[in-house]
Amino acid sequence: MADAMVGGVRITHPERVIDASTGLTKLDLARYYESVAERMLPHLKSRPVALVRAPTGVDGELFFQKHADVRTMPGVRQLEGLWEDHAPLLEIPTAKALLAAAQMNVVEIHTWNSVRRKIDRPDRMIFDLDPGEGVKWPKLREAAGLTRALLDELGLASWLKTSGGKGLHVVVPLSPRLDYDTVKDFSQAVVQHLAKTLPQRFVARSGAAHRVGRIFVDYLRNGFNATTAAAFSARARPGLGVSMPVTWDELPELTGGAQWTIANAPDRLSLQQSDPWAGYRTCRQTLAKAMKLLAAE
Repeated sequence: MADAMVGGVRITHPERVIDASTGLTKLDLARYYESVAERMLPHLKSRPVALVRAPTGVDGELFFQKHADVRTMPGVRQLEGLWEDHAPLLEIPTAKALLAAAQMNVVEIHTWNSVRRKIDRPDRMIFDLDPGEGVKWPKLREAAGLTRALLDELGLASWLKTSGGKGLHVVVPLSPRLDYDTVKDFSQAVVQHLAKTLPQRFVARSGAAHRVGRIFVDYLRNGFNATTAAAFSARARPGLGVSMPVTWDELPELTGGAQWTIANAPDRLSLQQSDPWAGYRTCRQTLAKAMKLLAAE
């Protein structure tokens, strides 16, 4: 098959199957990213990224990259001098850069919790709900609701998205005032409170052995240099699920963390009349009050 042009970017080997379970191809992935670029780019703007490449498909060897030769991905920007004694980090600032990454077999795009101008001050906090063996989906939905309820009690607004894999992500926007250690310590305290209050549902320790039948709310995503799959990112696993922003009102109807894939996500978005994350980018909140409230629990 001849090369294909998508959004002004040449896609080589467009017929290459990257997910044997569905038959989805490299061209399908590129067209998906073209279709969501306008919505996805605000989640990537000024934010260092890490890339998951799957040169032989999602069943083959995957490569996780925080540094790369951007000459192979025109438009992908190197962020110089952000991380002392390390190679430049990467940014995807435009739709063409996003497609250039897809051309180089990038499936997943993960982002830092801070932007380049305040690299050491996170502007969001993420709780990644990771179900252990034996946890049924309704329990995960319930856990997301309980996490939101605690955050509400602490005076923190939160937004929800599917992970594109097994779980859900609860995202709390922040004013970029505190350092990573402080935010991570607070997020750990939130998870420990959940585990102490509802030990039959939550566990505060990572590792599969600890979370059989329970849910680990991963606060480790809030450490410096940690990354999380970006909103609208595809996931490098069978089915090519997508991390999809949703409203809290949609939570009871969600059927799984990979409910949307690169195949059906464009249909959802074409019918969407309002932004499920309306208010997210303008929400600026601090942890000062929440820290005091949690300490008093």
